[in-house]
Amino acid sequence: MDAAACVRALPDLPQDADGIVFREPWEAQAFAMALALFDRGVFTWNEWAAMLADEIRRAQAGGDPDTGETYYRHWLATLERMVAEKGVTSPATLHRYRKAWDHATDRTPHGQPIALRAEDFD
Repeated sequence: MDAAACVRALPDLPQDADGIVFREPWEAQAFAMALALFDRGVFTWNEWAAMLADEIRRAQAGGDPDTGETYYRHWLATLERMVAEKGVTSPATLHRYRKAWDHATDRTPHGQPIALRAEDFD
Protein backbone atom coordinates (compact mmCIF):
# COMPACT_ATOMS: atom_id res chain seq x y z
CA MET A 1 0.00 0.00 0.00
CA ASP A 2 1.40 3.42 -0.90
CA ALA A 3 1.06 6.56 1.23
CA ALA A 4 -1.82 7.96 -0.86
CA ALA A 5 -3.83 4.76 -0.39
CA CYS A 6 -3.08 4.84 3.34
CA VAL A 7 -4.38 8.38 3.62
CA ARG A 8 -7.57 7.41 1.81
CA ALA A 9 -7.99 4.56 4.32
CA LEU A 10 -8.31 7.04 7.21
CA PRO A 11 -11.87 8.38 6.96
CA ASP A 12 -11.53 10.60 10.06
CA LEU A 13 -8.90 12.88 8.50
CA PRO A 14 -10.14 16.48 8.57
CA GLN A 15 -10.94 17.21 4.92
CA ASP A 16 -12.81 19.60 2.70
CA ALA A 17 -13.58 19.48 -1.03
CA ASP A 18 -9.91 20.20 -1.85
CA GLY A 19 -8.43 17.49 0.36
CA ILE A 20 -6.84 17.24 3.80
CA VAL A 21 -7.16 20.31 6.02
CA PHE A 22 -4.46 21.45 8.43
CA ARG A 23 -5.21 24.31 10.82
CA GLU A 24 -1.59 24.80 11.89
CA PRO A 25 1.78 24.14 10.22
CA TRP A 26 2.77 21.64 12.91
CA GLU A 27 -0.22 19.48 11.97
CA ALA A 28 1.02 19.18 8.39
CA GLN A 29 4.54 18.48 9.64
CA ALA A 30 3.38 15.68 11.96
CA PHE A 31 1.32 14.25 9.12
CA ALA A 32 4.30 14.36 6.75
CA MET A 33 6.65 12.78 9.30
CA ALA A 34 4.29 9.85 9.83
CA LEU A 35 3.99 9.27 6.08
CA ALA A 36 7.78 9.51 5.64
CA LEU A 37 8.37 6.94 8.38
CA PHE A 38 5.75 4.66 6.84
CA ASP A 39 7.41 5.03 3.42
CA ARG A 40 10.73 4.02 5.02
CA GLY A 41 9.18 0.88 6.49
CA VAL A 42 9.36 1.90 10.15
CA PHE A 43 5.80 0.65 10.65
CA THR A 44 2.95 -0.81 8.63
CA TRP A 45 -0.18 1.17 7.97
CA ASN A 46 -2.20 -1.36 9.96
CA GLU A 47 0.08 -0.73 12.94
CA TRP A 48 -0.35 3.04 12.49
CA ALA A 49 -4.14 2.87 12.18
CA ALA A 50 -4.47 0.59 15.22
CA MET A 51 -2.23 2.78 17.38
CA LEU A 52 -3.98 5.98 16.26
CA ALA A 53 -7.38 4.44 17.05
CA ASP A 54 -6.06 3.41 20.47
CA GLU A 55 -4.70 6.91 21.10
CA ILE A 56 -8.06 8.46 20.19
CA ARG A 57 -9.92 6.00 22.45
CA ARG A 58 -7.56 6.83 25.32
CA ALA A 59 -8.09 10.55 24.81
CA GLN A 60 -11.86 10.15 24.68
CA ALA A 61 -11.78 8.10 27.87
CA GLY A 62 -9.81 10.97 29.42
CA GLY A 63 -12.47 13.52 28.45
CA ASP A 64 -11.52 14.60 24.92
CA PRO A 65 -14.79 15.88 23.38
CA ASP A 66 -13.82 14.47 19.96
CA THR A 67 -14.93 17.54 18.02
CA GLY A 68 -12.16 17.10 15.44
CA GLU A 69 -10.08 19.98 16.77
CA THR A 70 -7.73 17.63 18.61
CA TYR A 71 -7.29 15.08 15.82
CA TYR A 72 -3.69 16.01 15.05
CA ARG A 73 -2.79 16.06 18.73
CA HIS A 74 -3.71 12.36 18.64
CA TRP A 75 -1.69 11.99 15.43
CA LEU A 76 1.35 13.55 17.14
CA ALA A 77 0.93 11.43 20.28
CA THR A 78 0.71 8.34 18.07
CA LEU A 79 3.82 9.40 16.16
CA GLU A 80 5.79 9.87 19.39
CA ARG A 81 4.58 6.58 20.80
CA MET A 82 5.30 4.70 17.56
CA VAL A 83 8.89 5.92 17.19
CA ALA A 84 9.59 5.11 20.83
CA GLU A 85 8.08 1.61 20.56
CA LYS A 86 9.92 0.92 17.30
CA GLY A 87 13.24 2.03 18.81
CA VAL A 88 13.71 4.98 16.45
CA THR A 89 14.20 7.15 19.51
CA SER A 90 13.66 6.89 23.23
CA PRO A 91 11.03 8.47 25.45
CA ALA A 92 13.87 10.34 27.16
CA THR A 93 15.03 11.87 23.88
CA LEU A 94 11.46 12.86 23.01
CA HIS A 95 11.15 14.52 26.41
CA ARG A 96 14.48 16.32 25.93
CA TYR A 97 13.39 17.75 22.58
CA ARG A 98 9.94 18.68 23.89
CA LYS A 99 11.58 20.69 26.67
CA ALA A 100 13.99 22.31 24.18
CA TRP A 101 11.11 23.35 21.91
CA ASP A 102 9.26 24.78 24.93
CA HIS A 103 12.36 26.79 25.81
CA ALA A 104 12.80 27.97 22.21
CA THR A 105 9.14 28.99 22.07
CA ASP A 106 9.46 31.00 25.29
CA ARG A 107 12.44 32.99 24.01
CA THR A 108 11.10 33.63 20.49
CA PRO A 109 9.13 36.84 19.88
CA HIS A 110 5.58 36.37 18.64
CA GLY A 111 5.39 36.02 14.88
CA GLN A 112 9.04 35.03 14.47
CA PRO A 113 10.14 31.56 13.34
CA ILE A 114 11.09 29.25 16.18
CA ALA A 115 14.52 27.70 15.83
CA LEU A 116 16.27 25.35 18.22
CA ARG A 117 19.66 26.44 19.57
CA ALA A 118 22.18 24.54 21.62
CA GLU A 119 21.21 26.49 24.75
CA ASP A 120 17.59 25.26 24.43
CA PHE A 121 18.82 21.86 25.53
CA ASP A 122 20.31 23.09 28.84
